[in-house]
Amino acid sequence: MAKRDKLISDFYELKVSQLMDKRVWDLPIIEEKEDIYHVLAILGARNHIWVVKDKKNKELVGIITEHDVLSILAPKHFPSYVFGMPDISSIQHGTAKNAEDIMCHRIIDCNPDDKIIDALTKMVKYKLRRLPVIDDEKIVGELTLHQLIRKYYGATQYHPMVEDEEG
Repeated sequence: MAKRDKLISDFYELKVSQLMDKRVWDLPIIEEKEDIYHVLAILGARNHIWVVKDKKNKELVGIITEHDVLSILAPKHFPSYVFGMPDISSIQHGTAKNAEDIMCHRIIDCNPDDKIIDALTKMVKYKLRRLPVIDDEKIVGELTLHQLIRKYYGATQYHPMVEDEEG
């Protein structure tokens, strides 16, 4: 069992760069001025979109998730009295026109040199399933819960050679 504990401990000490998806060309990335209907087209196939100032420099400025789009798709019925400012982002009323109008500006990210344990701690704290990996203010990849699950599962599985060494 000591060998398995070592494998798990080693997993937590891995760097984000060792597990992250580095295929930036395959990530769902759009510019902040992109039309709302392009956002919807992408979210029809993906569950999130990274929003950048422009695709050339890839400076990350926000994220759009399926949940963000839910609020703009639902019809808005504004009461005659409202306490505070109502959420007026809506496709129906023409107030959500581009990615910038609906993206979340608060970005929780990680760095390629961060340890997996630190990335996992952020994911738990902020209830996230993915983190953008930022290096020099540019998105260079993403780390997802699915990647972490697969790697953890692989690190903790029964390995006959490992068990034989212990016995």
